[in-house]
Amino acid sequence: MSPRKSEKQETSYHVIHKLPPGDSPYVRAKHVQLVHKDPDAAIVLFWKAINAGDRVDSALKDMAVVMKQQDRAEEAIEAIKSFRDRCSKQAQESLDNILIDLYKKCGRIEEQIELLKQKLWTIYHGEAFNGKPTKTARSHGKKFQVTVKQETSRILGNLGWAYMQQGNFLAAEVVYRKAQLIDPDVNKACNLCHCLIKQARHFEARTVLEDVLMGKLPGSEDPKSRTRAEEILLELEGGGGAYAQTLNSPSLLVESSSSLEDAFVEGLDHLMKQWAPYRSRRLPVFEEISSFRDQLAC
Repeated sequence: MSPRKSEKQETSYHVIHKLPPGDSPYVRAKHVQLVHKDPDAAIVLFWKAINAGDRVDSALKDMAVVMKQQDRAEEAIEAIKSFRDRCSKQAQESLDNILIDLYKKCGRIEEQIELLKQKLWTIYHGEAFNGKPTKTARSHGKKFQVTVKQETSRILGNLGWAYMQQGNFLAAEVVYRKAQLIDPDVNKACNLCHCLIKQARHFEARTVLEDVLMGKLPGSEDPKSRTRAEEILLELEGGGGAYAQTLNSPSLLVESSSSLEDAFVEGLDHLMKQWAPYRSRRLPVFEEISSFRDQLAC
């Protein structure tokens, strides 16, 4: 066999199995992960690649993902915290995204919220995507461009969901409303409806839901989204007593939004003082919080 033919076969092998070229510790780890399908052995080899300084950015991210798949999310969190200082500045944003997923899987909601707020702060200062207006992302093997606007809405959606897991439906409502202003979609609209229902504000929930059922939002044509919206509508129609109480008690809306202004914004201001002691300006994502009280009182 000629050397040229051998090189072509090797290149084809790497392409088929989506392996990086070469025979370094990281490449061997990927080979075990993707070809031999042995995640535990791959994790050991990823550790070796990190310790050898071989493609540390990729090795740490890949190892954390494999650990999550193996229900070793807590270990993955500790690994990222221990070794992220060895990674490049360009890798930090991806590591944060992996950490957020790991926190979610482990039920570490407080840490998830904290990191999501840090990412919003990074966007606020123009530091997201390493200062670029877009970034290249992957999904199911395909590349696509993500804008800062889309990323902001995505982070807000995750933040709203985290607040919902805490039972903090006021905070979740505010976040979802802002997310919908930036980049509306059906999923966030349904979550906003859920937040409003939990606060017995059924009239507002129905108003939000109408946009979904009338096909006004991106994703309205998705059968699963429509089924979810119809289930929420049934929940609204079945809650007649609470629904009537909401319509007859406008003071409930003022009281709820007042609590939001007093408690949530106070907590946010405290958080911002920790990050920027001499800056009084609020994050743009929360600039409209105070206006919600006036809107709801009308």
